[in-house]
Amino acid sequence: MRAVIFSAISTLMFALPASAQERSFNFALGAGVGAVPEYMGSDNFEAAAFPTFTFGSLKWGPIDAGNGVRGLPNNGFSFGGAFRVLNERTAEDSPELTGMDDIDVGVEIGFGVKYQQTNWMAFGEVRKGVTGHSGLAGTWGADLIMRPSDRLRITAGPRVNFGNDEFANTYFGVTGAEAAASRFDAYEATGGALSAGLAVTGTYFIDDKWSLEGVVSYEKLMGDAADSPITLNGSEDQWRIGLGVSRTFTLNF
Repeated sequence: MRAVIFSAISTLMFALPASAQERSFNFALGAGVGAVPEYMGSDNFEAAAFPTFTFGSLKWGPIDAGNGVRGLPNNGFSFGGAFRVLNERTAEDSPELTGMDDIDVGVEIGFGVKYQQTNWMAFGEVRKGVTGHSGLAGTWGADLIMRPSDRLRITAGPRVNFGNDEFANTYFGVTGAEAAASRFDAYEATGGALSAGLAVTGTYFIDDKWSLEGVVSYEKLMGDAADSPITLNGSEDQWRIGLGVSRTFTLNF
């Protein structure tokens, strides 16, 4: 039965016009390591390993998006997906949080809009928590784009991070039950602009497939995030540094 199905699919593919077979997906996958705060508002750091994904292009029928991982993006407005992973928060890893509820690894998925020019870009994105929290979060940012050589690209610019009440309370609030069991006073956090900072990323293209990427970012917690007892016990200043390697793939189907 499998042989019959395979034969039928192969016959159909060869029967299609050449233009219908010109479908491809270009992207980069990688992994990195770095140092990040143990949790939002912490003044301690921990080592972290993380996956990376970069969209390059998709060509499929009427869809013709992107110029490839190494290609210069088209100028103007574009839309795309948004993704962010937040550290888990546990009293086992951070004893100062004894009595506070643990928070699982947070995964946020959403969409974004970007305005691109050759040497700069501005973007905004909105994300919904699917694990760790169920609130809404977002980021506004802009980057200066520098290309000192064909192999080196550097981006640098400001970031402002937002969250709604549910997001703010998950990471910065203290319930009555938590206050009774921990060192922190009860605290209800409201949403809004929760942090602002700067991110710098450097990418070195080793060859057509492999690249190295380093990133350094700083953000200062603001508003109810800065006033939270959790942050007052830790730090408003949040640094992150990472180094990773990635490989570009092109799937033709």
